[in-house]
Amino acid sequence: MAFALSVLLSFVPAFIYSLIVYWLDRFEKEPARLLFGAFLWGALVATGGAIIWTSVLQLSAQALTGDAALADFTGTTLFAPIVEETLKGLAVTIIFLAFPHEFDSVLDGMVYAAITALGFAATENLLYLYFAGYGDGGYTGLGVLFVLRVILGGWGHAVYTSFIGIGLAVARLRREPWLKVAAPLAGWLIAVFLHALHNTMATVLVASFGLGGLAATLLVDWVSWAVALGVVFWAILRERRWIKEYLQEEVDQGIISAAQYRTASSLRRQMSARMRGKEARRFYELCSELAQKKHQLEVVGEERGNSARIVRLRNELAQLAPRI
Repeated sequence: MAFALSVLLSFVPAFIYSLIVYWLDRFEKEPARLLFGAFLWGALVATGGAIIWTSVLQLSAQALTGDAALADFTGTTLFAPIVEETLKGLAVTIIFLAFPHEFDSVLDGMVYAAITALGFAATENLLYLYFAGYGDGGYTGLGVLFVLRVILGGWGHAVYTSFIGIGLAVARLRREPWLKVAAPLAGWLIAVFLHALHNTMATVLVASFGLGGLAATLLVDWVSWAVALGVVFWAILRERRWIKEYLQEEVDQGIISAAQYRTASSLRRQMSARMRGKEARRFYELCSELAQKKHQLEVVGEERGNSARIVRLRNELAQLAPRI
């Protein structure tokens, strides 16, 4: 019973958080198969790998120093952030390399990273809730850890790893060779730093100052969450600017009407229009995807058939437009 409850309290919120991430990707949704694969990677591959490699590094540190307490502290504050962010980031990197045409914007990178991290958090929370929470304090301990880890700290992993997605997206959409190396590295370093900062504060401040240390830790966490949410809103507005800029050509050519263009370039109007049915939803997704592909063609060039994709999207848009 306790294990089943731990599963529910870990995975149901993770699915809800994932739906929120999916909802935030307003203009052009990512393929469900890739998102599901990213979540599974986080829940299984990244979590399993993190347990193994963090343990190996911690045991190695203990063997070298002969200090179990120091090795445990280093494992929590340094090894775990490095290993976990690397393994989560690997899923985003695989999508970036294998499906570059689905990596259209900064928001896409954040979505793939957050979904991967939420899968990781679900399994990690399950282990903590059952073994540390219920194992040490029964159902009361389980409930306390649920509030701390899933409610108050539920977005932590998603925010850390989102910076890896941002770094990869910048590398994808810029021509400068140095940025294609520096941006992913910077994203990984920020993810590791934020993760390590949280773990260190949670370890040192909570042990030293109790609820005051916990409050300070949560405050720092929530500030980083606010920054990430700000980047999300900026990315949404940026995608809207692309629609306004790049779809004017389709209006001039008579492929879409001026009214459809105004709806496509308005977040509020497009959200309302998508509720009219499957064809309308597909039409406005095509508008967003076409604008993104035209932006990519301008920024990075042909790259695996961008021109052909633009033609295909434009033709499908022309077929749907009279029915919308």
